Amino acid sequence: MENILAKALGQDATQLPVMEKRDLLARLLKRLAHEIRNPLSSLDVHFQLLEEDLNALSPAARMQLAARLGIIHGELHRLESIVGRFLKLAGPSALELEPVEIKKIVTHVCELLRPEASARKVEILAEVEPELPRVTVDSVRLTQALLNIVINGIQAVKGTGQVKIRAIKAGDNLLLSVQDTGPGIPANELGEIFDPYFTTKPEGSGLGLWIAQQIAVAHGGDLRAENAAAGGAVFTMTLPLNRK
Repeated sequence: MENILAKALGQDATQLPVMEKRDLLARLLKRLAHEIRNPLSSLDVHFQLLEEDLNALSPAARMQLAARLGIIHGELHRLESIVGRFLKLAGPSALELEPVEIKKIVTHVCELLRPEASARKVEILAEVEPELPRVTVDSVRLTQALLNIVINGIQAVKGTGQVKIRAIKAGDNLLLSVQDTGPGIPANELGEIFDPYFTTKPEGSGLGLWIAQQIAVAHGGDLRAENAAAGGAVFTMTLPLNRK
């Protein structure tokens, strides 16, 4: 333990009390896991999009690229497993909470997915209420949840359309909504859309929306879906502004 702390801190940690060493090591491991998960989340999203692009290629091209994509996918999961082990060593809490500006997360998600959306002739719009208070969240996990919801919206749009992200304050909560101009959610699917492995897309895993909801719940919030009066689906994540 002392060697790890010495390398991380650049100083001798042998004189620290045992409990302080453990606490410091736990915080270092959580921070390392947090920093690794950020790019991993983006890589995983773009891997899913590449898999969809693969379906449009000829059978010969698919066979040539499938093996390489399989290796990439396997390595991504291996890295995620390593991060999971770090978090187990660090302690029971899997969330790395910090005060963040929601506009930064919304902007980051838009920048990541705008090329894919443009290729599908879908416009991504963002509307963030001015002077929103910071919200205490795990920025990596919240980014992952928002990415999953926006990807779902992009895929729901048939032909030219829009996906709009909106962030507003409502009482003691932050409301983060994603609305698309797709056909909406059939009434018989509204009760199942957050079930794990439920999907209506041949290429989908059925885990994206379920994961997003689990992340919202882990933050003391919720994620709900409904159909907009003007058409399309609306996914609204509620997050408490003041975590206790």
